[in-house]
Amino acid sequence: VIVSMMSNEYSNKTLKQNLIDGLSKKEFVLSKFYAVILLAGISTVFVFIVSLILGYAYSDFNEFSIVTTDLEYLIAFFVKLVGFFSFGLFLGILVKRSAFAVGAMLVWAMAEGFAKGMLYWKLESSVELIMQFFPLESMSNLINQPGSRLNAVQTVAKQVGEDLTYDYAVHWYEIAIVLGWTAIFIFLSYRLLKKRDL
Repeated sequence: VIVSMMSNEYSNKTLKQNLIDGLSKKEFVLSKFYAVILLAGISTVFVFIVSLILGYAYSDFNEFSIVTTDLEYLIAFFVKLVGFFSFGLFLGILVKRSAFAVGAMLVWAMAEGFAKGMLYWKLESSVELIMQFFPLESMSNLINQPGSRLNAVQTVAKQVGEDLTYDYAVHWYEIAIVLGWTAIFIFLSYRLLKKRDL
């Protein structure tokens, strides 16, 4: 949606018209960032409502405090969406065409996967330490192994003799890394738009 929104600004020439009408480039990027925050907020509220409904429907407990435990995951989900949408905004401004911007995102994901493979090959002990600073990997680290937390998955794992103990906590430094990437993407979007002749 964000990439399409940005490419439509270029193809429909509304970006140029907004700038002619007096909107500064900084205000334009900020308006798109506000749209990013709004979409991430709507998605987070939707996930919260669905989680509440499912929590009350399938939980053995009906107390609000028990049903709403581990709500830090909603904060992590919101930060993850803001970071990912900001990345999409940056690619939308960089590439100008939605299909190519989505393609660039896929190429970036493959490049991160290739880098992770090379690091496993050369520096196996330091892979997680280095990879946590890559943009898509840092966003993915905010909510680790969500499927393995399900009781059904844990039960099957115990029956086959597997140990699925992971650190599921949301850490402040992981949120800080994603917020750092978000700031970088928004700043680069602004610099790119400021430099570019429309």
